[in-house]
Formats: sequence, structure tokens, C-alpha cells
Amino acid sequence: MSGGSRGVPQPHSRNLGETNILNSNKTVHHRRVKRFGHYGFLPYVLIFPLVVFIGILAVYPTALTFIESFFNVNPLDPPVRFIGFGNYLKIFANPNVNNSWVNSMLYVGFGVVIVTVLAMAIAYALRENFPGRGIVLAIVVLPWALPGVTEGIIWAWIYNSDFGVLNSILKSLHIIREYQIWLSSSRGLTIFFIELVQAWQITPLATILILSSLQSIPGELYDAAKVDGAGRWRTFFGITVPLIRAGLSVAVVESVIVSLNIFDQVYVLNGNAATGSSIMLQTYNITFQNLNFGQGYALSFLAVMITMLISVGVLRLVYRRVEY
Repeated sequence: MSGGSRGVPQPHSRNLGETNILNSNKTVHHRRVKRFGHYGFLPYVLIFPLVVFIGILAVYPTALTFIESFFNVNPLDPPVRFIGFGNYLKIFANPNVNNSWVNSMLYVGFGVVIVTVLAMAIAYALRENFPGRGIVLAIVVLPWALPGVTEGIIWAWIYNSDFGVLNSILKSLHIIREYQIWLSSSRGLTIFFIELVQAWQITPLATILILSSLQSIPGELYDAAKVDGAGRWRTFFGITVPLIRAGLSVAVVESVIVSLNIFDQVYVLNGNAATGSSIMLQTYNITFQNLNFGQGYALSFLAVMITMLISVGVLRLVYRRVEY
């Protein structure tokens, strides 16, 4: 009996073995979840084509631009030769470039304020269903579909000092006595009116981003705030603003990027006048009018780096992860 029972596995020892295997599998699973998340490699597989596309479209040209910025690349001054930081020193010493940097920062300041205020107001008005909401939303999105040059031409008629709609409306309302020159009269007004055209174009995108965040907020939170006696402003700043930070941060970053890289509207409405010149316009002038590709590469790379730094700063300032 004792000899025959030796080959039969005991129930207790078998349970211990199965328990050890289960614990080992759980440990591996927990490590995998901790490292790759609950979905494993799937998110990385899905995002890989996008990473490759961005790498080909953005990272490679940026790296090539950075390398070329250390060379003298000018058909009027051959041959191509390495000059180190010579291009950067020359563009920093260029007063037109420095003036354009100041203008570009003003474009960003005006753009962020105008776009954020307009987008939040429009999105807040469109958050509820009402008759004709789809038509209103289509009208709001329309400027986003127009090319920048087309928008510049349309607004050039609006701003025209002889027959412009803006002057006509303001004079009919007795706000001004005679038609005004809105562009090229002063730096502040010129940049404000040009950025207003840019804001008209990018506000629809910001509105959609904020509207999607608004519609994701559970209505129970507003009901609870109402029961607690919270007023409209307290509810707005205590519930709405914190919970739309994700969409709001993307909208603000988008306005920063587009405003800092404004070109079409400046070129159509203001030409090469220094009062509204942007850094992208200076890059175009240096690269394609002066044929100094080396300095153009340097200025383009600086614009990319500054855009990235400001965008990261805005994300860290505005974005907060909120759970409810």
C-alpha cells in the first residue's frame, strides 16, 4: 500500500504547484500592465504608422534644416561651405528680423486671447441642442475651410480705406467721422487687425475642440452644483473650466502655433511693411528674395524651436488631468 501510494501525487502538493504557477502568471501580467498598460502592444502598433509619417514629414526636414543652417548656402555667393554659427549671428544682428520677432510675439498674444474668448463663447452657446444648430455649426466652421490667401483678400475689402465695409458700418453708427486707414498706420492696430483675420480662420477648430470637451461633462455634476446652490459663475469656473482643460489646452496651443507662423494674411494685407512683418515673412524674404538659404534655414529652425518651447509651456500651464 505504501509503495503504491508513492507514485500518486498528493492533492496538497498539486494545489501548491498550481498556486505557484498562477502567482507567477499574475506577476508577469502585472509587470506587463505596469510597463505597457492594459492593452499591451496594441496602442504602439496602431500609432506606429503615424510616428513614421510624422518622422518623414517633420522630424527629417527639421534635422536637415538644422544641419544646413551651419553652411553658407547662397547661389549668389558660391560655393557651399561650413561657417558654423555665422548664419545665426547675422540674423540676430538683422534689425528687420528682430522687429519681426517682436511683431510675432504680439500676433501670438492677440491670437491666444481672441481665439480663446471667441471659441469658448461660441462653444458654450452651441453646447445645447436647438433648432438650426447644425446650420449654425456649419456657418461657424466655414472660415476654417477657406485658404489664408482667400481670407486675406476678403478682409482687404473689409478694411479698405475708400470703400471698406468696416469704415461704412462704423461711420453709419457715428463711431468715426471719416474713413480710416486700418492697416500700416501703427504697429499695434496693424497686428491686431491682421491677427483678427487669422483668428477668424482658426476659431472654428478651437470651438470644435472646446465643444467636444463641454459635451463630455456629465450633466449630473451641474445638477449637483445647482442643488448645492452654486451660481452660474461659480459653476463655470468650478466645473466647466477644469473639465475642459484638455480641449482648451489643445486649442490654445493651436492658436499659438498658427499665430507664430502667420504668413498668408500678412503678405496679402500688409506686404513687406515693417509695421506688421512676421517672422515667417522675414524667412520668406531672406530665403527666396535674397536667396540666402543658409540664413533662411537658421531662422526657420529658430522658429520651430521657439514654437515648440512656447507650446510645451502652454501645455504645462493649461493642461491638467481631471478625473470624475
